[in-house]
Amino acid sequence: MTENNNSVIWITGASSGIGKAVSKEFARTGSKVFASARRVTELERLNSELKKENLNIEVMPCNMASSANVDQTVKKILSTNYIDCLVNNAGITSFKKAENNSINEIDDIIHTNLLGSIYAIKNVLPGMIKKGSGTIINIMSVVTKKVFTNSSAYAASKLGLLAYTEVLREEVRKHNIRVINIIPGATFTPMWTSEVRKEKGERMMNPEDVAQVVVWAYLQRGTMVSEEIVLRPITGDLE
Repeated sequence: MTENNNSVIWITGASSGIGKAVSKEFARTGSKVFASARRVTELERLNSELKKENLNIEVMPCNMASSANVDQTVKKILSTNYIDCLVNNAGITSFKKAENNSINEIDDIIHTNLLGSIYAIKNVLPGMIKKGSGTIINIMSVVTKKVFTNSSAYAASKLGLLAYTEVLREEVRKHNIRVINIIPGATFTPMWTSEVRKEKGERMMNPEDVAQVVVWAYLQRGTMVSEEIVLRPITGDLE
């Protein structure tokens, strides 16, 4: 992306995978990027990589599963900036059958993927409503379109977020707020085990390709919005 813009973007789950690629792609457009994740070391590594391109991001450590932590992070950003765009990307999974998922694992997945995204939305929404503009981009998953075994808790979190944001979209249209759901299939990220990446990596999408679509969707201007974009590997879903 080469289009220059002065937007302020907050990206969650930015330490690796799609979130990291999205952070880089937005930084290249001239956006001011606030990148959040639990792993501060990885965020600093991301910044070091960008400095080689004479770019940088603002590192904002945040555990999305904690509403208090999300509140504090957003207050820090809003103390000096208005958030033009929230990219809800933080997500975890377990790849286990429902009978084998522990309650703690389910709690972690739901709190991070679903509630964490809602916490973020609730924090940025008042400012967007006040300004009369804003964009909320949610990185979903093809589990919202197709049933995959060994992903019950993850599917519940993403389908819950899909329902929440579809209702939200209808409620905030009058405020000129865009709600965009990006629904990617298998992407080569650390969410998959190293064994799966080694065996099936050639059939997965690159996070950089997904990131370009995310930034493109944000940069759209005019009278339309791409409300839902489904992305799949050319060879189809992994089974």
